[in-house]
Amino acid sequence: MTNKLRKLAFSDDFIHAELVENVQDFLVEDAIAVNLSQNPMITGTEHSAIVPAWKSTWLKGATIKSAERVALLNVIRKTNLGGCALRGWDWLGNRIKSFPRDTPLYISADDWAGDTTLDPRVFTNERSTCETPQTFDMRLNLWWAPSDTDCFIHNEHTFLEVHTQIHGLGRMQKFREQDEATLYEDVPMAMGMSHDPFCRVIGQNDWSYPWHRYYADTDAVWLAIELHPKV
Repeated sequence: MTNKLRKLAFSDDFIHAELVENVQDFLVEDAIAVNLSQNPMITGTEHSAIVPAWKSTWLKGATIKSAERVALLNVIRKTNLGGCALRGWDWLGNRIKSFPRDTPLYISADDWAGDTTLDPRVFTNERSTCETPQTFDMRLNLWWAPSDTDCFIHNEHTFLEVHTQIHGLGRMQKFREQDEATLYEDVPMAMGMSHDPFCRVIGQNDWSYPWHRYYADTDAVWLAIELHPKV
C-alpha cells in the first residue's frame, strides 16, 4: 500500500503530526519532512533533490517522489503553544527524579513508529556500507521548552538518537564534562534541521555519548528520534 498515512500520537490542534509509509508522489502543503529511514528521500518534480537518511527539510507545496517512511510536522497554532503541559505532555522531572526542579522541559506522548533495520555504525557515520544489520524499534516524541532553557547536560542513553527542530531556534551542544564552561561544540538548530548523531558505537547495543544537551534559544519544539535495539 502506497502513502499509508496515520496521525502520530502527539498530533493535536497545535501541532499537526503524521507518519507516511511507502511514500510515492505525495504532495506536502506545508510541513517539515523527516526522513525516518536509512534510504534517501527524493523530493521535487522539476528539479528533484535527495534528503539523506535521518535528515529533514521544510516543504511547501512540494512533492515527495519516493521515501520509505516520513514524519510530517507543522505547528499550526502558535498562540498558547507552551500550554502543552496542560494537554497531556509531561514535565521531565516526573520521569527523572534527579531532574532540576526549576527546568521547564516537557515531553509529549511517545509514538512507536515501527521497526527499522540498519547498521549502527552506518547510522553514526563511522562507516558507509552495511556490515552488521540490526533491527530497532523507532520511538518518536516531541519536546517543548521556553526561551533560554538549559535542557540538562547528560551522556547516558540506551538507544541511538537524533533530533529535528520543529519550531523556534535552539542548539545541540557538546561538553568535555558535566559543566557548561567545558563547551567545545555548538550545533545551531534552525527549523527543519536535523543534526548528525552524537554517539559512537563501542559494542553490541552499547553506545558512547559525549556530555551533551539541547539549549532553547527561543521558545522551541523539537522532535526526538530514538532507535531502541530489539535484541
